[in-house]
Amino acid sequence: MQLFTTIASLRSYLCNDLRDRKSIALVPTMGALHVGHLSLIDRARTENDCVIVSIFVNPLQFGAGEDFDKYPRTLDGDRQICENAEVEAIFVPSASEMGLSKAKATYNMTQVMPPPEMVNVLCGRSRIDHFQGVATIVTKLLNIVQPDRAYFGCKDGQQLAVIRQVVNDLNLPVEIIGCPTIRESSGLAYSSRNQYLSASDRILAAHIYQSLLCARQKILDSDEICATSQVIATARNYLDKFPTINLEYIELVDAKTLQPCAQPEASLMLAIAARIGNTRLIDNISIIF
Repeated sequence: MQLFTTIASLRSYLCNDLRDRKSIALVPTMGALHVGHLSLIDRARTENDCVIVSIFVNPLQFGAGEDFDKYPRTLDGDRQICENAEVEAIFVPSASEMGLSKAKATYNMTQVMPPPEMVNVLCGRSRIDHFQGVATIVTKLLNIVQPDRAYFGCKDGQQLAVIRQVVNDLNLPVEIIGCPTIRESSGLAYSSRNQYLSASDRILAAHIYQSLLCARQKILDSDEICATSQVIATARNYLDKFPTINLEYIELVDAKTLQPCAQPEASLMLAIAARIGNTRLIDNISIIF
């Protein structure tokens, strides 16, 4: 496995007859790799000849007061995980290599603006400019690597929908693959931010997923079509039993457009964000009619 820190060196490696002979996959990450990331890598491995994992803690997607400075950075461990998973190369650029050489407030670079109706909802209400930052760096990575396919987890359903829209709108020649959320035995979705949780917090956090399952079961058990408000109320009522879970939102939206639905129809996503202490957690489940 090779490690590249510059765009030029990675492109040289990829263009050394590799692109003509092999299909290339990109797995974009911010590092602190876990079982969820490994599932993306494994899926990419089965569907492509060459797997590239990028590791970049993107300052553009962190807002003021968020955890950019303390976000876990575990490059040695990440490198070993990728080597064990038979990844061909990892790309670990610096901020300056990605064009981010100044303090965030004064970045002077072209940025990608996704459709406002997709980024001003759900997490976008509290994380201003977050998805603009995600879209900008993901677009740069896609242009740098030029993969045939790129792999993202479904745990961040809003991010996945936004990236698919950006790729479609900009006619980027890459297939975006969404992979199932991987969970601990308790149901808690794997996340790099789970490292912030104490043992008791982790037990509590598992109820976030349980609230989603409870709401979905409400739909399955109903003889009639449930109104969106009923579905959301079911999840809220479940979480009311755990006052230390600080609910930010729970919403039922179209999985593709992220717009709310008055009545369940087609393919929907029940999405949630909540805090336990200072740790913000997100999750979602699909509801298909």
